[in-house]
Amino acid sequence: MTVVPITSPDLDAAEVSWFAALCSDDYQFLGVPDGDLRSSWAHCSSIVQEAETQGFRNILCPSSYQVGQDTLSFVAGCAPITDKINMLAAVRCGEVQPIMLARTIATLDHMLQGRLTVNIISSDFPGEKEDSSYRYQRSREVVQILKQAWTRDEFDFEGEVYNFKGLTTDPARPYQTGGPLLYFGGYSPDALALCGEHCDVYLMWPEVKEQLAERMKAVNAEAEKHGRTLDYGLRVHMIVRDTEAEAKEYAEYIVSKLDDDHGRKIRERALDSASLGVSHQSKNRETADEFGYIEPNLWTGVGRARSGCGAALVGSTDQVMSKIEDYQKMGMRAFIFSGYPHLEEARHFGARVLPNLKTCSLPHEYGRVPASTPATPLGNGERR
Repeated sequence: MTVVPITSPDLDAAEVSWFAALCSDDYQFLGVPDGDLRSSWAHCSSIVQEAETQGFRNILCPSSYQVGQDTLSFVAGCAPITDKINMLAAVRCGEVQPIMLARTIATLDHMLQGRLTVNIISSDFPGEKEDSSYRYQRSREVVQILKQAWTRDEFDFEGEVYNFKGLTTDPARPYQTGGPLLYFGGYSPDALALCGEHCDVYLMWPEVKEQLAERMKAVNAEAEKHGRTLDYGLRVHMIVRDTEAEAKEYAEYIVSKLDDDHGRKIRERALDSASLGVSHQSKNRETADEFGYIEPNLWTGVGRARSGCGAALVGSTDQVMSKIEDYQKMGMRAFIFSGYPHLEEARHFGARVLPNLKTCSLPHEYGRVPASTPATPLGNGERR
């Protein structure tokens, strides 16, 4: 069941990330709104700062049209209040004209001095329902344009969605060499093809290990067509306590006030609610045992009240460590964890598990972050 990941200096180290609940996704009791946990700048930025204090190496900043904070503005605001943690900004392709997006991302990368990573999203916009092949073609072209804008002074682009001729891109050079790493998740053949050709880290939602391994093999086959290798990551919730009994008791506690009809409405309001990935999370709940577990210590109860990632690792420190080590043996090097409420669970994980993990920053592992501030272009090929 082993999938060989990208060759890089330290394969034993993992990028361990947390989650900034920008999209009204923080609760004490799932599905029960809590004013103190709303997606305000104050609350969400405190999650980022706590994650940095605990030693997480990156933090996912998600995107939603319906609720919460604007992702790129939020990431910009976090630049002066952090100095170690990377920021994984979710970017919806097509939302911003690609050249403007390239400049925005480059600016953010300089503000963060190379601590920016980018999660490529291909979902619909409000009021539209595009065929998935079109959405992934749009994302493919956006990614191609970003890479060209970050590495060339002038370029032409002719695609099915975007067309440019003789376009100059100064000063769209990011802080990082070649631009930020691109993280990507998707299950369809079009999604796997895009990731295999253009992205760096393939992210998955929780499933049983055999299914995760099959997804890794499928996207690896796409990457091999282009002479590339990828890193692999898992986005999963976390409930870790001193004993398994305590962890399972807390899992039941956070869903003890959940109205399933309200949980369904929460799931359905998401723009990705009909996606292939979300349907697989729903199947997890259907095949779980009477307590919601699809394999030891993997609990699907979280998915009753949210779209997207719908399962949690639930167990003692040793059990959670063992699960993470199993994933690493499969070839995963990136983990995005979260928990309810996010501040408290970051502390639980930070105290019990994080000190036992060898961690890294993937942009540094890839050699993207220069030792000193890079030169900026002056135009006509000159550099300052």
